[in-house]
Amino acid sequence: MRPRRTAAALAALGLGVVLLWWAWGDAPQAAAAPTAAAPAPEPAPVAHAAAPTPSARAPDRSAARDLWKQRLERARRTLDSYREATRYPHESRPLAEHPDQVRPFEPVATERPLREPGGPAIEGLTLRTTQERVYSQGDESVLFTVAAIDGEGHTLPLQVPRAMAHEGATGARPSRIAPVMVQFTDDGRGGDTAAGDNVLSFRLQPTRDGFAELDGLIRVELALQSGEHPGYASFDVIHSPAAPAIWGATPREAVEAGSLNLYLPAQVLQPGRYVVAGRVDDADGRPVALLNFNDDLGVGPTEFKLQLFGKLLRDTQPAFPLVLRDVEAFLLKPDTFPDRSLMPRRAGTVYRTKAYPLVAFSAAEWSSEERNRYLTEYGKDVKEAEDHLKDLGSGP
Repeated sequence: MRPRRTAAALAALGLGVVLLWWAWGDAPQAAAAPTAAAPAPEPAPVAHAAAPTPSARAPDRSAARDLWKQRLERARRTLDSYREATRYPHESRPLAEHPDQVRPFEPVATERPLREPGGPAIEGLTLRTTQERVYSQGDESVLFTVAAIDGEGHTLPLQVPRAMAHEGATGARPSRIAPVMVQFTDDGRGGDTAAGDNVLSFRLQPTRDGFAELDGLIRVELALQSGEHPGYASFDVIHSPAAPAIWGATPREAVEAGSLNLYLPAQVLQPGRYVVAGRVDDADGRPVALLNFNDDLGVGPTEFKLQLFGKLLRDTQPAFPLVLRDVEAFLLKPDTFPDRSLMPRRAGTVYRTKAYPLVAFSAAEWSSEERNRYLTEYGKDVKEAEDHLKDLGSGP
């Protein structure tokens, strides 16, 4: 039995040697499995990356300079525009800035196709209307006109078979005033400018026509007929029955702090915020300024101060004496309708100033906490853009 065991052992030993030789000799790439995870390869240090050449950096710097040049231009334009727009205070502005306020008391004129409510427009026929004013106060009256115009601009015969004035609906409460039938005429009387010109007129006077106590909207509605064509028109008037303040005697003027101030005396009957606007022309009739007053007032005698800012006078160089005209004023009534209670308007010349040399007025721009704050912030934007351009240099 021993020889057999010895032979078996020798055979096993020989097989092991053959397998070991094959593993290390014929297949050297089959490495033994590691007993621990191999460390991850380290990234290449940034310091060893190739630095961009000056020619590679130049386009980036050039693009940055272009960007900051645009920002600088925009910042300077914003600063200059704001400074220019705020040279004068809010209450003293060139009248040229407000072309719609140059002639505030001119009649409101409209043209629209002749038609019935909800119906199609009648081709070749236009309805032309005028309304003397939108707001009325106390005994003030309002003149309306209506005319039919053909395609060549000729005035056609027109009838108003039915016209009515009534309290307009505002949603607050039902009307308590009975409607009033009114009559549009073409007889040259009652506000009609010329008889037989096919322009029909009617003058509404709320205190006479049943609306003396109404503080609100009056609507005038018309049924029209031009030949065989019917039509419709309406007008709205906002009426204030009692004035919240009464105008006083002659205004006065004073040169104060380099500006020309105009004072309009008044007796305040109802306290609150009053808004006043007046226009100023020079001696040649050239519009100069729109002046505003906006402040809270108590009951009693007061003066509405309208300031002609000194620099505005220096810049516009008006011919003296100056004329204050077309003054309107009201008590503001926020969060209600109507939103104002009117004082009687003062149409035409209200006051004529003395003559002054322009050197009597200051050439300094208007200054306020708000304006200075905005100028400072806009100036910071300009400085930031200038600093970035300086850091980027003038070339690659």
